[in-house]
Amino acid sequence: MKIIVIGCTHAGTIAATEILKNHPDADVTIYERHNNFSFLSCGIALYLDGQVKRLEDMFYSSPDELRELGATVHDNHDVLKVNAKEHTVQVADMKSGEVFTDTYDKLIMTTGSSVVVPPLFGIDNSRVLLCKNYQQAQAIYNAAQKYHHIAIIGAGYSGTEFAESLSKTGHDVQMFQSRGQILNNYVGKRMSSWAVDLLRDHDITVHLEHRVTAFTGNDDGTLTIETNQGDFQTDVAIVSTGFVPNTSLLRGQVDIEKHGSLLTNKYMQTSDPDIYAAGDCAMVRFNPTGEAAYTPLATNAIRQAMLVAHNVFGNTYPYMGTQATSALKLFGTALATTGLTLEHAQAYGLNAQEVVYDGTWAPEYLPHTDPLTIILIYNRDNRKILGAQLRSDHDITQSANTISLAIQNNNTIDDLSLVDMLFNSNFDSPFNYLNMVAQLAVEQEREAGFDEARFTAPGYSKLDDEN
Repeated sequence: MKIIVIGCTHAGTIAATEILKNHPDADVTIYERHNNFSFLSCGIALYLDGQVKRLEDMFYSSPDELRELGATVHDNHDVLKVNAKEHTVQVADMKSGEVFTDTYDKLIMTTGSSVVVPPLFGIDNSRVLLCKNYQQAQAIYNAAQKYHHIAIIGAGYSGTEFAESLSKTGHDVQMFQSRGQILNNYVGKRMSSWAVDLLRDHDITVHLEHRVTAFTGNDDGTLTIETNQGDFQTDVAIVSTGFVPNTSLLRGQVDIEKHGSLLTNKYMQTSDPDIYAAGDCAMVRFNPTGEAAYTPLATNAIRQAMLVAHNVFGNTYPYMGTQATSALKLFGTALATTGLTLEHAQAYGLNAQEVVYDGTWAPEYLPHTDPLTIILIYNRDNRKILGAQLRSDHDITQSANTISLAIQNNNTIDDLSLVDMLFNSNFDSPFNYLNMVAQLAVEQEREAGFDEARFTAPGYSKLDDEN
């Protein structure tokens, strides 16, 4: 069986490696536009503020490593066309210009995503930069060495991290966000307001509800950013406005979601049984809602790729879905999130409620404890946990993984309120802080006159009442 992999960032790299590890005689051919594989774009911000000294350290594999495993690797090759019916791909050698056709038995689409490029006047100005791949990261670093005033367009994880890094290196930083909050795909308004205040405390200018409409180059070499609330001056603008899936090669040949990503079954198989997809080009099952969602995260990409590597030989490994668990560190404070925010849950039509724990991660009598805020979101109809956001100067990010598992397993606030967790004064209180935020939720429901905790608590049996 001949397997072709198109695209080799996270999903493509993992899929090819896993196939060749388990099937060393497999015929695996990789096509990639660039000459570098497996670039960790999440490390760009660390490079900008000097925590990582070499951008090249952000690679965890290479074309040569995959060749040593037995893959036929064509870097600097662009796939121009896929003919699903004929099982062929048309490829251009980007160096020689040669165009040729290759065949496959199974095709793995790991084409990833691209930065959303708004159709704005001046978007092609040389001082308007994008940031996702290695070459774009180099351009931003070089610009940061030369210019002092930098604007960030978009305030997701990447934009927020870029703002922090450039502020740390002494730049004058402005952020432009079209919405009324930042990090809106990850946190609710309460956590967003905290993050905005923190950014402003570090002299970053945050423009909320400022929709950028154009970029204009000035005679002195500076850049004017036109918005719905006026014009602003800067030296360089970095556009970080989200991602769009790269799926044009299969348009009209397989089922594609209305926003452009590939629809797959639980085995990451498209509507064409010989084509599998993983990573940013594919939809995923979002467990808090039970429906498909576009969630471009490297964590999703590598898990899906592991499954695809096995399923191309026979569908045996179903995908468990995702809670979109993620985190960032902002000026020394850890922020972690998983599942739905209250706003997203209610917009989806769920009878959702949230509860807030403001305390410490260890007993207050200890000199080394720090404040901790947890926002827990749950469904009032069935008491199932829907999501959480955690914030502390202490690294509490792994607790988001615990909540992620609770969502995955359909646990309730009652389960979480009493589930067994370790106690040691160096780490937590007799009731862990996750127990305590869930207990607040149980109490909140009791005060609201809806108490079914005893019917759903761990280990409870109706026989206890009958006896």
